[in-house]
Amino acid sequence: MRFLIRLLVTAAAVFLAANLVPGIAISGFGAALLAGLLLGFVNAIIRPLLIVLTLPFTIVTLGLFIFVVNAICLALVAWLVPGFTISGFWAALFGAIVISLISWLLNAIVTDDGRR
Repeated sequence: MRFLIRLLVTAAAVFLAANLVPGIAISGFGAALLAGLLLGFVNAIIRPLLIVLTLPFTIVTLGLFIFVVNAICLALVAWLVPGFTISGFWAALFGAIVISLISWLLNAIVTDDGRR
């Protein structure tokens, strides 16, 4: 159940980012669901490898290069999902930031870990 909630939250974040960020387009909520699923897999498998490989850049930029890694992951998902397009690097960068913020906010609202 928790996986399904996270998938829906990520799909909603991708859908909202497509409506908020110029340069990101999505054909429908089905494509957003597939993008959310693939984004979860990319963040679980490929992102840690990219973080290790780009660690010197991340240290030199005081952590700001993580945003570039997130943009690369989002661009990879857009390349893999039909109906999900990103027009360039800046759209991917701002889209990754928007998706992170929206996912964080929606996960904080939707999930309840018994903290009251």
